[in-house]
Amino acid sequence: MQRCTSALCVLIVATLTTGDPPVTVKLHDSATLPCFGRCPGLARWTVFHKRSDALAECDRTFCRSVKEGYQMIHEEYLKGNLSLIISDADFSKRGWYTCDCDSRDVCDVQLKIVPLNTTIEVMAGQSLILRLDVSDPVEVVYNSAATPGASGGQICTVDGDSLQCKPEYTQRAVITSGLELRGVSPSDSGVYAVMDKRSKDLIHIYTVDVQDVRKTRVWKDGYQEGDADGYQKGLGVGAGAVGIVLLAVGVILGIYAAPHVRPLIQRFRGEDPSARRGAEGSLREVGAAEGGADAPLAGDPQPEGHSQSSGD
Repeated sequence: MQRCTSALCVLIVATLTTGDPPVTVKLHDSATLPCFGRCPGLARWTVFHKRSDALAECDRTFCRSVKEGYQMIHEEYLKGNLSLIISDADFSKRGWYTCDCDSRDVCDVQLKIVPLNTTIEVMAGQSLILRLDVSDPVEVVYNSAATPGASGGQICTVDGDSLQCKPEYTQRAVITSGLELRGVSPSDSGVYAVMDKRSKDLIHIYTVDVQDVRKTRVWKDGYQEGDADGYQKGLGVGAGAVGIVLLAVGVILGIYAAPHVRPLIQRFRGEDPSARRGAEGSLREVGAAEGGADAPLAGDPQPEGHSQSSGD
């Protein structure tokens, strides 16, 4: 491998590109960190704070990916293009990268990921879960939708399993699959930003709308439907209750009024008992006058052994 002299290396380093602007890509897109200039020796990329851990490298013979997901192109290297290609840029790959030529820094490039944006609608009383997306320490900042432009400031910080929140959030904030705020109300509506605590990079922006259940269309439709069903059921129950009451009244009247109503019915049919008893008394008087006091009335039963001959 050809190595340069001190004077030559200084000249080469002076001609290489430095101070490149940040490279910003969407989550999981590929990213190319640019670096241009001819390097006669070994060109190597590392993470800025881990200079001993190479990601990819090239020399005059070949290129190799030291770590999966990072590569340099040998043909481009020979043309003076020392750029690093990251195949899948995620939040763990954010930060500063350094390219050196024969152990001399030639390029420092920062990689940023476009913050995620999510809109959430949640009913009052339910839980709001904010995914944190990174394992690094983060802070959650809240801006109230009720007062545009006004900032509520930081409400919680999360570092692994450690959670620190403002007093008004302490009782309802827990770490589950993210930062969970329990029992939200419409006053919790607004914008929540998950931010890297060290670099201040935005990770995730949540626009949250907490809806009062009584003002939702679903609730109103359900209320009207329930009101109509309740009215119909109420009519049915009311009619049934009235029928039971009338039946009970009829039974009571039947029990107490029957002795008084029966004579009226008999009179209506011509079966007055007092008239019948008066007629029977008159017949007895007539029979007594004609045949003696012991003569039976017509229709009375005859004494056993007594018969009337045709000659008497």
